[in-house]
Amino acid sequence: MNKKAAVDALYLLLVGMTAGAVQVLGVFVAAVVFHSELFLSVPLLSRFEEGKIMGEVFRRFSYWGYVMAAVIVLYEVSRYKVMQIDKIAILSALGSVATLLLFSAVYTPKILAYQALGESGIDEGFEALHKASEIDFKILLITLSVLFVRRAYLMAVKR
Repeated sequence: MNKKAAVDALYLLLVGMTAGAVQVLGVFVAAVVFHSELFLSVPLLSRFEEGKIMGEVFRRFSYWGYVMAAVIVLYEVSRYKVMQIDKIAILSALGSVATLLLFSAVYTPKILAYQALGESGIDEGFEALHKASEIDFKILLITLSVLFVRRAYLMAVKR
C-alpha cells in the first residue's frame, strides 16, 4: 500500500469513526444517561445531574471535534490542490467542519456555563440552546456520513 492510499484509508477511518461516535453519543449514551432510573432501579439522579454527566461526556468529545475539524480541513485542502474534489465533497466537508466547531466551541461551553449556575440557572434560554445543539449534532451526523460516502466514491473513481 502506497503512502497516498494509507492516508486516504486513515482519513476514511477517522471520518467514519467520528460519524459513529456522534451516533453512539446521541442515540445510546444520551438515552441511557437521561433514563438512569430504568437501570438503577431507583431514581438516584435528577435530570440536572444527568445533564451534568452528559455535559462532561460532550466536553470530552469536543476535543475530538477540534482534532477532526483540523484533519478534515487539511485533507480536503490537499485534495483540492490536486483536483480530487467536487461540490458534494466540498459542501459536506464545510458542513462537517462548521458543525464540529459549533458544537465544540459554542454549544458545549455555553451549556457547561449554564450548568455551572446550578439548577436555578436552567431557563428557557438553556432549553433553546440545548435544542439548537441537538439539531447541530444531527446535521453533523448527516454531513459526516455524506462526506464519508462521497470521499470513498472519489477515492475509488480517481485511482
